[in-house]
Amino acid sequence: MTPGKRLFDVVFSIYLMMFLAPVIAVVTWKVWRQGDGPIFYGSERMQTPTKGFTLWKFRTMSADPNDAGVTGGDKSARITPLGRALRRRRLDELPQLWNILRGDVSFVGPRPPLRRYVEMFPELYGEVLKSRPGVTGLASLIYAPHEARVLAETRTPAETEAVYTRICIPRKAHLDMLYQRHRTFWMDVKLISWTTAKFFPKRIRPKRKGRWV
Repeated sequence: MTPGKRLFDVVFSIYLMMFLAPVIAVVTWKVWRQGDGPIFYGSERMQTPTKGFTLWKFRTMSADPNDAGVTGGDKSARITPLGRALRRRRLDELPQLWNILRGDVSFVGPRPPLRRYVEMFPELYGEVLKSRPGVTGLASLIYAPHEARVLAETRTPAETEAVYTRICIPRKAHLDMLYQRHRTFWMDVKLISWTTAKFFPKRIRPKRKGRWV
């Protein structure tokens, strides 16, 4: 990560924490009101092929001590009504501003993978994780909607794992490495702007224009 990219992450994350403080407070209160588990959910993710960290989100699912892997149709019954609403607007990811400020992730980059997938595909993630992982990125914007549809059709943990490792991981990695080769400051700004657009209803979002998104 360049010093300029890190400076941008620190300044912009502090600004968003202050600007979105009322939203964060309301979401925290709503999750707390559910009363069926902790407010936040921490998951180990990988910053590099060997270095892990805890990625934080607002909790959107009922707890399961045996939970593992990505979310597919086999876990859909565990997503709370509030959790679905938070996921739709990506509000569940607001606590990741803290991860950005700490330097665990950047605003833009490949989504940080679970350790199990890095160990399954060490050569692939050795390339992908040459970029600092991010809260959003090219793969998040382009491929994530298709990934959600594909995984929503799975019915067992084994099926979810097979679909994710066979189909989703290679396609996301291709986009992550495409970003890696063409990254510029203005490309990062563009990807951030389209990510924040998800906070607003579709009817008032601007149309996407440009080569990548």
